[in-house]
Amino acid sequence: MTRLILTTDSSSAGALQCAGLADVVIAIERRLVWGPLPSETELAAFFAPRSMQRRGLHWLHDTPPWRLEMSAVKDRGLIELLSECESAELWIGPEPNAQLILLWLLDLCGGEKEAASKLVMRQLDGAASDAGPERFAKLNPPIVELTQDRLELARRAWRAYRASTPQAWFDLIDADLSRLPRLQHCALDLLEELPGVTNGLGATEMRILQLIAPGEVHPFDVFPGHQKLNERRAFDYWEVGALLDGLARCPVPAVSGLEEGPFTLALHDDPLRYARYKQSRLRLTDLGKAVLAGEEDFGGDNPIHRWWGATELTNARLWRWDRERRLLVAPD
Repeated sequence: MTRLILTTDSSSAGALQCAGLADVVIAIERRLVWGPLPSETELAAFFAPRSMQRRGLHWLHDTPPWRLEMSAVKDRGLIELLSECESAELWIGPEPNAQLILLWLLDLCGGEKEAASKLVMRQLDGAASDAGPERFAKLNPPIVELTQDRLELARRAWRAYRASTPQAWFDLIDADLSRLPRLQHCALDLLEELPGVTNGLGATEMRILQLIAPGEVHPFDVFPGHQKLNERRAFDYWEVGALLDGLARCPVPAVSGLEEGPFTLALHDDPLRYARYKQSRLRLTDLGKAVLAGEEDFGGDNPIHRWWGATELTNARLWRWDRERRLLVAPD
């Protein structure tokens, strides 16, 4: 094998492979914007040769076994595979999770001179999952060489996201991030997903409320996607479903009318429950209207417990984002 492409979702990996742009294309789909980040041990094991890593904790788990067998990639570690390639390219979209995977990869490869020398980056203007084989075959995003200053910036940003508070990540927005041109937008997108300083909700949750406000809205009308009204790209399908659950299935809901839940694989596997879910007619409750108007704090009536990077957010330890002033607000 001589040509390798790494990307961040399986559908675009298949499209790139069909377009004949590489000998093998591997998707790295680890979600970094949702739930706790991998531990130090899991981080070290993720790109290592495959041995006993659990499902989802190795970089090859999202690539079909037949593709790995055909390319003789089975069980390889990333650095080992890069050493066998003549060239390797990172095809990375602008969505926050893809950018975080890019930071992780550059941090890893930055300490391996031979591996870093094989890599170049191609930044996509849109989400990779929105393109098909025909479009990929015609695309020729400019090649960006991974110079030492780019690798150092990626390392700084990756460490900032893995810090126990968002402060170091916030400090990035005043830094010169031009060496990684999508990082500035990613930094702001993720900060906007912190609980708002007045309403206690992140930007995606607030966009969901805005779309429900007219009333009689179906659940999938508020999900993001290609040519959808919800233009937020921080979270994927399952994560947005969980956010909608959190707004509707809580002690004092902001949303009423959600007929089924929680938004899990079990719900999708039950045709009757899934049909009821899709047919739900959503409305804002009095709390939802007040939160949307900036008059109430969602967290004043409901428990908050989620992760932002390596920061654990709870009602008692709630880092907030002031969008108007672009300020990070520490817990009281």
